[in-house]
Amino acid sequence: MRLLGTRPSPFTSKVRMAAVICGFELDLVPTDTAEEGATLVGTNPIGKIPALVLDDGSSLYDSRVICEWLDRSSGNLLIPQILAEWSQAKRIEALADGMTEAAMLTLYEVRYRPEDKRHQPWVDKQWRRAHRSLDALEHEVRSLGETPNLAHIAVASDLGWLDLRFSNELRDRHASLARWMDHFFAAHPELAAHRPAA
Repeated sequence: MRLLGTRPSPFTSKVRMAAVICGFELDLVPTDTAEEGATLVGTNPIGKIPALVLDDGSSLYDSRVICEWLDRSSGNLLIPQILAEWSQAKRIEALADGMTEAAMLTLYEVRYRPEDKRHQPWVDKQWRRAHRSLDALEHEVRSLGETPNLAHIAVASDLGWLDLRFSNELRDRHASLARWMDHFFAAHPELAAHRPAA
């Protein structure tokens, strides 16, 4: 199977870690979303990554959908099936991904909008969203067990991206999460190999 994505993308990272847990090998196809190339939009009309091309030629997109597919195809090795544990894993995934989406919007504001067009109150709002999410994650990760599941890889991939793009926001303001991430990757080198990277 081929995974259209990029090494820095936290959502690509999450899928790659999920594939390791579920026992799948994915061939990463580096994909530039800015170009909206034929391969990408032919696989995912939305033009976003990650997108997974299955062996039969069909495709799946959005990291949450791909992770669900990997989990179901592996006999539920990734997502807990007991309701309380499922709720925790999915809540943490949504919280971690939401934090990253907010922080990404601030990056895009700086990267793609001319300085005289930037709206600082909007940027500040996104950072408030991100930091509220990080505060909540500091409490959530304390309850995670040792065996990696969807919650672990969502937090690890999203924190890995934050560390890559805004290291001071993570390591200065949320040091306990940085320590959790460092410990997680040290304990699981097979997953650390797929953390977001430049």
